[in-house]
Amino acid sequence: MQIIKDRQIVEDNWLHLDDEAELVNGNVTVSLARWQAEHDLLVEHEGELGLRLSGDDPLEEIVPDLAHFSLMVLVFPSFPDGRCYSFARLLRDRYGYEGEIRAQGDILHDQLFYMTQCGINSFEMAKPDQMESALVAFDDFSESYQTTVLKPEPLYRRR
Repeated sequence: MQIIKDRQIVEDNWLHLDDEAELVNGNVTVSLARWQAEHDLLVEHEGELGLRLSGDDPLEEIVPDLAHFSLMVLVFPSFPDGRCYSFARLLRDRYGYEGEIRAQGDILHDQLFYMTQCGINSFEMAKPDQMESALVAFDDFSESYQTTVLKPEPLYRRR
């Protein structure tokens, strides 16, 4: 499978494990429920570890554990659900998370630029056949008026 990462189409080297799936070596992501239930086992896992969060999950509960995760997958079940935009911004700005933040799910062309401004740097799109055309979305705008993860000062202070 391919994803967009840092504005390029690349092969994905992560396996998303269901809560019932057997733990395998390699780079895997797990749900918050599985992380909470199997914390000790997952910490010892051979390979990198990622966490999948939906807008319903309590972000603050995982903050002490952020150092365990190389990847945070923020699930966007439908395009109007923007709660994970806030999660990305909080992870970068408030909690200093420097790993990969991936948007997964129903992601539209119009959202890609704004997602990067919140700190999301990879995208697992529900319609992978649209990845090539989605790459141009990162350049839809040359500036943002408001502060962003990428530009922490408002536009009027940047000039």
